[in-house]
Amino acid sequence: MTAKANIVVIGTGGTIAGQGKASVNTSTYMCSVLGIDEILGSIPHAGELANLRAEQLLQTGSENFNNAHLLAIGKRVAELLARNDVDGVVITHGTDTIEETAYFLHLTLKSAKPVVVVGSMRPPSAMSSDAALNLYDALAVATHPSSRGLGTLVVANNEIHTARDVVKSNSFKLDAFRSPYGALGYVIEGAPRYYRRPARVHTLDTPWSIDTLRSLPKVDIVYAYGALEPGAISAIAANARGLIYVGTGNGNVASHLIDPLRDAVRRGVHVVRASRTGSGIVLHNGAQPDDEYGWLTVDDQIPQKARILLTLALTQTDDTAALQAFFERY
Repeated sequence: MTAKANIVVIGTGGTIAGQGKASVNTSTYMCSVLGIDEILGSIPHAGELANLRAEQLLQTGSENFNNAHLLAIGKRVAELLARNDVDGVVITHGTDTIEETAYFLHLTLKSAKPVVVVGSMRPPSAMSSDAALNLYDALAVATHPSSRGLGTLVVANNEIHTARDVVKSNSFKLDAFRSPYGALGYVIEGAPRYYRRPARVHTLDTPWSIDTLRSLPKVDIVYAYGALEPGAISAIAANARGLIYVGTGNGNVASHLIDPLRDAVRRGVHVVRASRTGSGIVLHNGAQPDDEYGWLTVDDQIPQKARILLTLALTQTDDTAALQAFFERY
């Protein structure tokens, strides 16, 4: 008989740790009140999948997570993955920023062992909650040999997503998570089935290691709209090393906003054009003469993940061409 895998489950709070007053409360509830031991204890047969060990690292909604939280999660996961008696890690997490934490881990962990981030759209107390099944599926993915070497994964609604692509696309529905190129696979009856692999490099093949990161540079996001004034851009960019400009369409920039964005570059801020459409490619030197202005473009990455990537890239270089290459590689 094959020995069961040893999996550590890290609790950080979120809806998956929430509690409503009644079972009909699917969207109104107290967030981050259940401990990870209590959550695991409510899932039948979880212990049949693996030898489980739980620890509570954080207990708050993921809307509160900042760079310090990302570093704390990453460093603890790396410590666990380095142990010979740990085969994989599952992180329970609020869904609000699950894609950002997962992408950060995807780029900075130096291990082929499975790391799965999981949350739920409904608290465990709600009717038809997805909390128990999502966590069970995440455990099933983390224990399976086919999950090795795929980077950080996000499991939700029976689907397995790569951290690089997944995004939360709905505020309340169970099928809230999408990847523009589709899921990597599915979890059926407690077993993962994969149909594709991540196309972009990750984990062992990136230049970043969570072990050497002590702090992260400040990168901000500004969202374009019809009445956005130049002063707003200048104020947001004032104390940042990087700025993700979330433009309309193909990352378009209104004529009255070109000068403040170019001024930001002159002050040493790296400006990256993204799109508020939520999908598609922002073409370099397409809608704007990016090379002439010293601007970067996100390729196909969504703004919040572009912030994560630029934050990491700026720990390596300030060279504009090198930074652009990061967006086209990762």
